[in-house]
Order: sequence, then structure tokens, then C-alpha cells
Amino acid sequence: MKSLKKVLAVVLTGALALGIAAGCAAQNNESSKSSSAASGSSAAEKTDEKAKEKTKVTFVLDWTPNTNHTGLYVAQEKGYFSDAGLDIEIVQPPEDGAEMLVGANKAQFGVSFQDSMLPAVVGDSKMPIEAVAAVVQHNTSGIVSIAGKGMDKPKGLEGKKYATWDLPIEKATLKQVIEADGGDFSKVELIPSTVTDEVSALKSGTVDAIWIFYGWAGVAAEVAGLKTDYFAFKDIDPVFDYYTPVIIGNTDWMKANPDAAKAFLSALKKGYEFAIDNPDEAADILLKNAPELDEKLVKASQKYLSKEYKSEVTRWGYMDPSRWNKFYQWINDNSLFTEKIPDNTGFSNEYLPE
Repeated sequence: MKSLKKVLAVVLTGALALGIAAGCAAQNNESSKSSSAASGSSAAEKTDEKAKEKTKVTFVLDWTPNTNHTGLYVAQEKGYFSDAGLDIEIVQPPEDGAEMLVGANKAQFGVSFQDSMLPAVVGDSKMPIEAVAAVVQHNTSGIVSIAGKGMDKPKGLEGKKYATWDLPIEKATLKQVIEADGGDFSKVELIPSTVTDEVSALKSGTVDAIWIFYGWAGVAAEVAGLKTDYFAFKDIDPVFDYYTPVIIGNTDWMKANPDAAKAFLSALKKGYEFAIDNPDEAADILLKNAPELDEKLVKASQKYLSKEYKSEVTRWGYMDPSRWNKFYQWINDNSLFTEKIPDNTGFSNEYLPE
């Protein structure tokens, strides 16, 4: 379209020039006015084009699309990012995780977790990333099992098969809550986790207990009609009320582009607040962007998470420094990382809207 307009402009200008050569002074004066108007119009078009230029931002997920990501898709669908002058591309994570992509500035923002992002924010493998918003205000993870099997409390895991990722922080968390309940962690049978469908794994008896995020896998069990027992880690010890999941950003990019970073989080906040107020419509938007998902699960999960995105706080995304530091101090106290983690490592509320 632009090239066609330019061709027409050339043709019309040529015709006008012939008219001037054959015409009178009055026509010449009228031509000058037209030329000035055309020049002004051209300048206005260039100004409009410049105004339409948007900052390109790549966002990398932590996993396949789910209700943790709904606010992102809402902000994209509703035009909140576009209105903020941003052009957002949403991509799937590489095998080595969102942290690597964000750390290399191949993506400016992504999804991570306070526990798993630790190696990327301190030590030899440190990268320029930091958490800039909490997707949900509280840790909704815990242990699920089939109801009536005695695992409604941590001590009940003794002698049971637990699906483990064999991670130091994971096992230390279980050990602490089990021992606090008077149990013996060494009596738990650790089964290497290959679980992709928690409901099927529990029904088959492959494992007895699984670490889940209730907003997805716990709700999936409800939707499937499977009666379960569940305990949340944060309800047993507040040190485990850390931030998971979180939005991470590339520190260097955000420092160089603070206005764009703030605009991104402001638009994202609008997306999550829409999902809070309109969970059913927000679920439809997620399903539109990820039609492979089960509609009944998405709707139920969205209803659950709509109450968890902000919970009791008034400012979506805010991370309490004391809670953040308390969890990393627990890691220090239990020597679960190769280096001591200083306070206020790996997060910032600087770019969040008030």
C-alpha cells in the first residue's frame, strides 16, 4: 500500500507540473498551496508512523500455557501491551529453562520460581536476572495423596512412595515438615518422578504422594472426581511461603529501558486484575490461545487462582522482602547452596506500578 501511494503521488505531481506550465499565475498560486498541503500531510504521516513504533519484548514461559499465565494472555488479547507501546512475543522455554533465555537477553521477561531461580542469581553461574513480580501472593504447593491413606499430615509419608525430583531443596523441605510432625524422613520411599498426570499416577498406585501446585493439579483431581488429602507447606511452616511462580526480567535490559519495563508490568498487572474480576472470560481467553487445554479444568483452575493472584494484598505482584529473605536464609541455615545468599538477592519491586 505504501509503494502504491508513492507511485500515485509521483503521477499526480507530474500532471500538476504540466498544468502549471500551460496555466496562469492564479493556477500557479493554487499549486503552491496544494504542494504545501501535500508536504504537511507527508510530514504528518511520518509522525504517525513513528508514533506507531513499538518496543519489541519477548516473554518466555516456564512450561506449556496454563492458568498461571492467564494474565499474560489477557493483556495480549485485550490490547493492554499494544496500548503501552509494546509488541509482545510469547515463546516456549528451552530445555535449560526460562532463566537461561532471560539471562542471555534472548527474552526480556519470563516465568520462574524463587527456589529454582537461585543458581541464576548468586554464585558462579549468576546471570543478570531478577524477579520483578509475584504471579500469586502465596505458595500454593504441597503434597497430594488419595484420601484416607493417612497422608493428610507429613508424618503419614513414612513407608509411602513419594515421587521425587531428587533436588536438595525439595528433600530438605520434606524432611523438615515430616520431622516437625514427629515423623522420620528416612522411612519415606523416594521414587524417581516420571509423573506427567498426577490423577493417573495416584489412581494406578505408581506413587502414593506427589508435590503439586494445587491451582492446577489439585483442581485437576477435583475435576476428575478423585478424593484426595492435601497439605500445603506454608501451612506447616511459614518459611515455605516463598514466591512461586514469579515474573523474572533481564536486569541489564530493564536498567537500560526502565520506562518500557514499567509499561510492561503495568499492562501485565491489568491482565491479571482482569482475570481476578472476570475469571470465566479470562479462562476463555487462555483457551483461545491454548485450545489443547481441557476447558473444564481451565475454568475451575481459573476460579481458584482468581482468589490467589493478589490474595490479601492490594498491589498485584508485590513481593515482601522479609518473606523473600526468610526463605533464602533458611537455605543458608541448612547449607543447601554452595554460597551464602545475601539479603535482597534476586528480586526487585522497583518496576511494579503502585
